[in-house]
Amino acid sequence: MRLVKTALREGVWRGELRCAGGERPRVTVIHQGQPLEGVEIAETGDGIFTLKAPIPAGLLSDGVHSFVITDTDSDTRLGHFTIIAGQPADDDLRAEIELLRAELDMLKKAFRRHCLETT
Repeated sequence: MRLVKTALREGVWRGELRCAGGERPRVTVIHQGQPLEGVEIAETGDGIFTLKAPIPAGLLSDGVHSFVITDTDSDTRLGHFTIIAGQPADDDLRAEIELLRAELDMLKKAFRRHCLETT
């Protein structure tokens, strides 16, 4: 499965998922360890699906906000997007740190599940 960003417009992030098997993908968009509500996936044909992730205004505040997109079934990271609000960032270091935190949370969850399954 491959994810390609298409647009961020009117508070909705849009992407295109290309799936080899043609099965409808199950995707989760995570912000600060919590899944976003209202994520939609629509088939456009030939194993291509449109992903829409509405960004609630209540989540946005000053700072860097990273959203991680994962395949729900395999817990595989498909991609991410970052929104910076408020004062302009001096560099992208804060965005990278936020992304690393989100990925670490995902890895911790997968590791805990692995430990439970192997014992």
